[in-house]
Formats: sequence, C-alpha cells, structure tokens
Amino acid sequence: MRILSLNAWGGKLHSPLMKYLADVDADVLCLQEIARSPTTEAEWLSYRDADVELPQRANLFDEIAAVLPGHDGFFCPTARGTLFAGDTPVASEFGLATFVRRGYSVIGQALGFVHGSFSPNSWGPHPRARNAHCIRLFDHDAGTPITIAQMHGLREVGGKNDSPARRAQAEALVGLVHQVWPGDERLVVCGDFNVLPDSQTFQTLGQLGLVDLVVTRGHTDTRTSHYLKSGRFADYMLANGAVSVARFDVVAEPEVSDHRALLLDIA
Repeated sequence: MRILSLNAWGGKLHSPLMKYLADVDADVLCLQEIARSPTTEAEWLSYRDADVELPQRANLFDEIAAVLPGHDGFFCPTARGTLFAGDTPVASEFGLATFVRRGYSVIGQALGFVHGSFSPNSWGPHPRARNAHCIRLFDHDAGTPITIAQMHGLREVGGKNDSPARRAQAEALVGLVHQVWPGDERLVVCGDFNVLPDSQTFQTLGQLGLVDLVVTRGHTDTRTSHYLKSGRFADYMLANGAVSVARFDVVAEPEVSDHRALLLDIA
C-alpha cells in the first residue's frame, strides 16, 4: 500500500501537480487546501484577504478525480466563502480531499472539526476552522484493515508554536481517530499540521502509539523552494508499531506545491 500526503496549495502549480498525482500511483491520497466551485466554468479564481491574493484552481477536487479514475474521492469542506473571477464573486468551498483506490473497501470513516465549525457564508475569522478525515479500509492483499487519518492544522498569526487552540486540536484529532480505529490494528496519521517538531501535538498523538516518520528518519525540511519563510517544518506522517514501513520519503522533486509530498510505502 502506498499513502501520499500533500498540501496542494490550491493547485497553484497546476500542471506539475496533476502529472505527479497521476504518476505517483498512490493507493490513498490525503490532500489539503483543495477547492470546489461548482457554479463556475472558470479554471482559475483568486483568493483575496486584506493585502493577500492567491490564485486557486476553481475545481481542483474535480480535476484530481479526473486524473484518478480508479479512485473514489471524498471532499471535506471547512468553509464556503468567496473567490473572484476578475471582479465577479464566486461561491467556493475549501477543505480536505481523500482519494482511495477502489480495490480497497472503505469499512468505516469519521469526519469532524478539530478547530471551530463549518462557516457557510464566509471563510470565517482567523484562526479559521479546520477539520480532519479518518477512514478505515480493508486491505485485501494484506488480509487486514488499516486506519488512516489526515488533518490540516490551524494557522495562527503568531506562528507555529504551541497554543491552547493547538493543544485542543490535537485532543480533538485523537478523539476522531478513536471513533474509527479499534485500537489493535495499523494506524497512519498525516497532514499539514502547521506545528514545529517539538510540539505537544506529538506527545498527544503518542497516546495512540504513533511515531513521527519525518523527524525520526532525519528529514529536516518539508517545504519547497516556493516557500520563502523560515521554519521549514509543517507536514508530518506518523505510524504505529503495527505498520511495517518499507519506504518513507519527503519528496524533494518534483516540486508541485510550496509543501513537499510525504510518501509512505507499507510492506
């Protein structure tokens, strides 16, 4: 089984992103920063917030589904706000997407907010709401289930240091996992956590027997050359002792986002 985790950056690097997702041959793809805008035929929209303007693929979820015809997709929005086609406002949803190869049976799942709640009429106040998606699959080749959860951690203006909201977020993620994972089988948790390696988040997730694969395997950077700030950690993948890791990589090339992809092969 191959599991991919990636913050897709709203599809800003669209062409290399689409090629990579089609070619990487992942069985499960856990993707963050995905948009869906079903009322427009525009390919590109703009996200505007104060002095920030970012290009967004209007229907990135549908485009990814099109290059993964052998997968089932689950779209998990955190908010419905406004993007712009020029001066024209367009209603758009933003959140997580999980894609599962159809050879695996989805036998359980839970979706919930780890910070805030769904915002139906705007992107919401900062720090904005965040959710997590947890699925339990039956792996027919291995003859056993596996539980996989992903989260896009909240972003705070003060940076990536621990805060009460981040501590509560980690506890909420553990609670969501417990809704699906029976406790005696393989477990993988991944995503853009928006925290530093010394975060209390990892001690909280350690309650599930999870160990981070990024720092413990010597990786020192989960960002690409498109990220120009300091603090090069954001993305993590953790596994419990029941997971037999055949290979794990923080992918430096190709660059398909301002985040690097995390790629786990399970024996």
